[in-house]
Amino acid sequence: MTIIENAAARKILDSRGNATVEVEILTESGYGTAAAPSGASTGEHEVMSFPEKGVDASLKVFEDEVLPQLIGMDASEQRFLDALLHQIDGTPNFSRMGGNMAVATSLAVAKAAASAYSMPLYKYVGGALSNSIPKPLANVIGGGRHAIGGTDIQEFLVISQADKVSDCVFGNARTHKIVGQMLKEKLPGHAIGKGDEGAWVAALSNEDALALQVEACDRASSELGFKVLPALDMAASEYFREGKYHYKDKSFTPEEHVDFVAGLVEQFNLHLVEDPMDQNDYQSYVSLTDAVGSRCIIVGDDLFVTNRQRLEKGIEMGAANAVLIKPNQIGTLTDTLETVELAKLNGYKTVISHRSGETSDDTIAHLGVAFGSYAIKTGAVGGERTAKLNELIRIEEDLEA
Repeated sequence: MTIIENAAARKILDSRGNATVEVEILTESGYGTAAAPSGASTGEHEVMSFPEKGVDASLKVFEDEVLPQLIGMDASEQRFLDALLHQIDGTPNFSRMGGNMAVATSLAVAKAAASAYSMPLYKYVGGALSNSIPKPLANVIGGGRHAIGGTDIQEFLVISQADKVSDCVFGNARTHKIVGQMLKEKLPGHAIGKGDEGAWVAALSNEDALALQVEACDRASSELGFKVLPALDMAASEYFREGKYHYKDKSFTPEEHVDFVAGLVEQFNLHLVEDPMDQNDYQSYVSLTDAVGSRCIIVGDDLFVTNRQRLEKGIEMGAANAVLIKPNQIGTLTDTLETVELAKLNGYKTVISHRSGETSDDTIAHLGVAFGSYAIKTGAVGGERTAKLNELIRIEEDLEA
C-alpha cells in the first residue's frame, strides 16, 4: 500500500519567477507532491537551497542517486527515508543535493503515505489529537529585502484574534485593504506598490509605518468586532554590521537596540516581534526576552533556522520564547519535527512560515495544524499566499464535520 513505485522531480517557477523544484511520489495506493519555496532574507545557518551549480545540479543528484533508492522503499518509514537523504547528500547543510530538493522529496513522501492511508496530511503527521488551527499572521507593509525602497524593518504584520480561522483570514485581508486605503490618503500622488509577499510598499519611516499599522489595526478591530493585533518581523541581521544595528537615520549598539525594541513593544503594544536581533546575538535576545517576553512573543527565525541544536542553545540561555518553523531551512520533515518537539517540551511557541519566494503548495497549512503551532505566516493576499489560507479554511471545515 505504501511501497514507492515511482518518483519524479522537475523544475518549476516560484512567485518571484525563479526556479525551484517539485517532487512527485507514487505508491501502490497513494500519491503525493510537494514544491519547495526560497527565501530572500535567509539566515547564514540555514541549509543551502541549491548546490552551487543551481537547480539543474540538484535535479541530477535526484535522478542519479535519490530516485534509484526511493523505488521499492516504504513511504511510511519517514525517519528512515529522511536519514537516507542525509546519507546520499553527505554534507552537513545539503550543499550537494540542495535543501529544497531534500525537503520537497521528504514532504512528498509524507503526503504519499497519508494519501495511501486516506488521511489528510495534518492527521497523518500530527495524529488524531491535531485539532487546533494556527492563527494566520499577515504581512501588510513591507520593507527590507522583500521590498526595496520601503522601510528598514522588513515586515509589519497583523494577526486577527477571531475564534474561527476563516474569520481571521478575512480579518487580515480586510486590514490589508485598510492599510492600502490609508497609504493612498497619506501619500496622494505617490507610487504605492506591493512587495514579494503582497504587502504594501511606500516611502515611510519605520515610525510612521508603525503608527499607520496600529491605526489600521484599531480601525479593523472596530469594524470586524474582534481584535486585530500588530506585530513585526524586524529581520535585524540585514542591517547589523560592525557591531551595530544601522537604520537609515540612526545606529544602535546591541544594548541600545534591546532598549529600542522594548520601547516599540511598549509604545505600540506589539503582540509579536520576530528577528529583533542579529542571528548570532543570543545575549541580546536574552535581554529582550527578560524585558518584554512576559507580554510579547519574541520569535527567533534567523537565530534558530529550524535547527534543533541552535534552539537548544537558545533554550539554555533563555533567548526568545518562540521559534519560526520553515522546513526548507533544515531540509527534512524529520528534522523539522525534532525542532518542533523540543520547542513544545520547553514551552516555546512555534510559528510555521512561508518564504518570500513561494509556490502554490499548501503543505505548511497542514503542518501548522499537525505541529499545534500558535500562528502561521502566510501573507494576506496573492495566489501563492491564499493557497495556504484557503487550505486552512478547508481544514477548519474538516475538523468541524
